[in-house]
Amino acid sequence: MNTTENTENEWLFEITPKNKFFSLNLKEVWQYRDLLLLFVKRDVVTVYKQTILGPLWYLIQPLFTSITFTIIFNTVAGIETGTVPPFLFNLAGITVWNYFTACLTDTSDTFKRNAAIFGKVYFPRVIMPLSIVISNLLKFGIQFLIFIGFYIFYYFKGADISLNASILFFPLLIALMGILGLGLGMFISSLVTKYRDFSYLIGFGVQLLMYLSAVMYPMALIKSKMPDYAWLVQYNPLAYIIETTRYMLLNVGHISVLGLVYTISFTVIVFFVGLLVFNKTEKSFIDTV
Repeated sequence: MNTTENTENEWLFEITPKNKFFSLNLKEVWQYRDLLLLFVKRDVVTVYKQTILGPLWYLIQPLFTSITFTIIFNTVAGIETGTVPPFLFNLAGITVWNYFTACLTDTSDTFKRNAAIFGKVYFPRVIMPLSIVISNLLKFGIQFLIFIGFYIFYYFKGADISLNASILFFPLLIALMGILGLGLGMFISSLVTKYRDFSYLIGFGVQLLMYLSAVMYPMALIKSKMPDYAWLVQYNPLAYIIETTRYMLLNVGHISVLGLVYTISFTVIVFFVGLLVFNKTEKSFIDTV
């Protein structure tokens, strides 16, 4: 009897069913922080390891997209960007938008892509999408350096551009974009385990969402030119993040306080709902993947 009691007292960890309806598991995530860093390193190193151009893809994509948008929307369609050069206007929106899409698309198939690992060893599953969001910060950093380079070029060329004092809050804006992409990605990833169609629709949905997020035009333009459809943009929290980004970096447009409050509230709700569904799905997803 004493031997049994001593054996039970020697256990370091005890695995029990999770009875909580909602749990952030922050303590457990912190305990596995070394694994989180390992996954971040894996994501950074292996994505372009067997490619010819490697990290140059980080630079090619936003540059060619900005050039295309400048030709189509500013030169052909005649969309005005005020005193800001159209290319720089588009590059600011695309740089931030790319971070959101990378977080969303890469986390949207977390369960399906990592089913083999999840089925063999235990660790907090939320570490996987978290590592994707963190590793994508490197990609964003590289693209943002490109934006800074063109910003300096146009500034010394005489363009009427300047930074706004609110630029100090720019990191918080990027964090908000990452959290929104994480929340949506976790929610979609949970749906993909049962409904594979979502994995095919996500690419099309992201492209469509870009046109409703004011990436290549100011929000004021859609309000004046198409007031009957402006609500599609006004109720899109991503549009306020893009608009605020251009205000911080280029001092063009304005900041909508109510829009940011709405965006923050929407992001918090989406994140907690996504985490709730994600934690619930991880208990039984192996039977459906």
